Amino acid sequence: MNTNVGDAKAQLVEDFNKVVSDTESLLRAMASVPGDKASALRASVEENLTAAKRRVRELQGAAYERTTAAAKATDEYVHENPWTLIGVAAAVGLIVGLVIASDRR
Repeated sequence: MNTNVGDAKAQLVEDFNKVVSDTESLLRAMASVPGDKASALRASVEENLTAAKRRVRELQGAAYERTTAAAKATDEYVHENPWTLIGVAAAVGLIVGLVIASDRR
């Protein structure tokens, strides 16, 4: 799953780099390019910006779905195994208590 997150992040960065690059090109071109070329460049920038916004929305939706699924799985596990989790929590508490007690000496 980390690979998917890394790939998605790389794609998002690439999309935004395209938008930034096109925007810089548009700004440089506005000073010296006639109206038709400027309009074509502006259209390209708008297209890339729309694609980047769509990709961000898709990533947000996917992240929300994964987070919701993880929360549901955790909730189910806790309800199915309460004593196991209580035992683990008690063991962690005991270990932390022993570490704190040994630091006081």
